[in-house]
Amino acid sequence: MANLLSWERVYIEEFNLSVFSRLPYEWLVGLRYIRSARKSGRNRFISFISLISMAGIALGVAALIVVMSVMNGFQKEVRDKMLSVLPHIEIYDTHGSLPNWRQTAQEVMKNPEVKGTAPYVMAQAMLTRFDRVQGVIVRGVVPSEEVHVSDVARQLKSGSFNSLQPGSFNIVVGVGLARQLRLFKGDRVTLVAPQGQMTPAGMIPRLKQFTVSGIFDVGHHLLDTGQAFISMEDGMKMFRQEAPNGLRLRIRDMYQAPVVARDIAIELHNSDLLVRDWSKMNRNWFAAVQVEKRMMFIILLLIVAVAAFNLVSTLVMTVTEKQADIAIMRTLGASPRSIMKIFMIQGAIAGILGTLIGVTGGILIAANIDIIVPFIERLFGFHFLPKDVYMISQLPSDLRLGDVLATGGCAIVLAFLATLYPSWSASRVNPAEALRYE
Repeated sequence: MANLLSWERVYIEEFNLSVFSRLPYEWLVGLRYIRSARKSGRNRFISFISLISMAGIALGVAALIVVMSVMNGFQKEVRDKMLSVLPHIEIYDTHGSLPNWRQTAQEVMKNPEVKGTAPYVMAQAMLTRFDRVQGVIVRGVVPSEEVHVSDVARQLKSGSFNSLQPGSFNIVVGVGLARQLRLFKGDRVTLVAPQGQMTPAGMIPRLKQFTVSGIFDVGHHLLDTGQAFISMEDGMKMFRQEAPNGLRLRIRDMYQAPVVARDIAIELHNSDLLVRDWSKMNRNWFAAVQVEKRMMFIILLLIVAVAAFNLVSTLVMTVTEKQADIAIMRTLGASPRSIMKIFMIQGAIAGILGTLIGVTGGILIAANIDIIVPFIERLFGFHFLPKDVYMISQLPSDLRLGDVLATGGCAIVLAFLATLYPSWSASRVNPAEALRYE
């Protein structure tokens, strides 16, 4: 058994020699320095600092990947909740009404990306009940058509969306609005329209009592407190509209909304019709999210930079300890450029190993965050996102390849930059001065 193990050891050493012998000698020496730093007892301190640098890079990369994934998850959750009520694309007339909306809907449905259309009337108004007043955006819809572009009918906590029939003067409100006005199904609420009536006594606002026939819960605070739905015919009467304001569209892939909206605008051949997608309707919110994500990426990247530049101290001490070796290689004919390559390879390999470990750990955590977070919550008895405070009770994660590649690439570049000065310092070692006391 001992002979077999000895034979295996010789075979492995010969195999490694045959593989590494094909590499340039700068690679061979750089790899040897990494291996010697792990095995030699006198270099344990340098090895410890090198391991700390690698661990710092790994932790920084993993943290950056996890945070980016969680931010992507939050953005996706909020966007999906918003688009469950808001349309993917809107078409409206510059004059404020779209009398030939049926013809426009038929033309739009010829586009294979469009799944459904629905007309709408929209206006700002106020809802009052007793001494409580709340400003809302009121949408007049056709229930049978609205289900093709919105998920509100499937998000009702009570009542029925089909109750919004012409002349019924029913209203469906969000759960936040119902809580603020203390509304329940069957209660009466007064809708105050912005268009008033001129009388000898002055301008009198137009009032109409509506019956609450449903309460929806989207999960988005602004929509649950600032949206209300009524019948489209009741909306046209209330807001003095002769026709719907426009069309709401839902497409097959909401991420293609800008492209589809541009195609539809070209196909309609009507300069009076304006087409806008959800990214333009909520431009400020999405721009703020993107700025926040970029700033968070930069802040967390500084952690990776600090860990990467710890490699500077490791390589500086390695250069100081290996001055005799550098001098001998210089006397044997090694150029300053080759000496610089050796230590750049040593530092770059440490940075690459730390990055690979961090990328692997970050991907594993981000992909299993729905398991890790509940375990930590049960273990310590607290919740990261209390249901009564946040609209999302679970920590979401959306792992994207682009973020992983960007994080890993930046970490490797920073690690490479950290090797430049120590490697340049090694290439400037004077052989005579280094060997004077050897």
